[in-house]
Amino acid sequence: MRTRVYVDGYNLFYACLKGSPYKWLNVYSLVDTLLPRNDIDKLRYFTARVSARPHDPDQPQRQQTYLRALATSPNVEVHFGHFLTHEVTMPDAAAWKAGHYRAARVMKTEEKGSDVNLATFLLMDAFDDLYDVAVIISNDSDLKEPIAQIRNRFGKKVVLFGSKTTRISGALKPLAHFIRQFGPNALAGAQFPTQLEDSVGVFRKPASW
Repeated sequence: MRTRVYVDGYNLFYACLKGSPYKWLNVYSLVDTLLPRNDIDKLRYFTARVSARPHDPDQPQRQQTYLRALATSPNVEVHFGHFLTHEVTMPDAAAWKAGHYRAARVMKTEEKGSDVNLATFLLMDAFDDLYDVAVIISNDSDLKEPIAQIRNRFGKKVVLFGSKTTRISGALKPLAHFIRQFGPNALAGAQFPTQLEDSVGVFRKPASW
């Protein structure tokens, strides 16, 4: 069946990859291996560019290297949102747990646009009849209504992909025709080669990964 894959990059990272040795993940290969009977013509990967942090100045370089790796697949298209960092007042956690309120000024960083972009392309591609099956790698309950629309209005099949260690969203689960959860072995088997080459030249997996 004609299949398109929609990946919430940060949801995938924090649910499956953070703290693991599998960050050099070829997402297309992962899905293609686990759904061998599906004809996957495009994978849309939604993310935002990170900035250097005092505790992690190399973070943008690692991300850019990974985006280069994704781009070596002609079937992958990356879509960018953005990060918004601003100072806000929030309750101090220790005081809150003790039953008191004490304000603290903190820097809050939020990713903006990726969920909306994913929902937009999910609906646009359904409207243009570009797929029969949508594979969605996200556990964001905000996608409930777009997924309901592609299923009920456009008659598309919905597959939810996620880690075996992550509970599938209760809002999304009833909308899925099929749920495919994967473990460390699947992630280990879908890694990019340590060294890759693109039009710019040869590059390697980040050393800390």
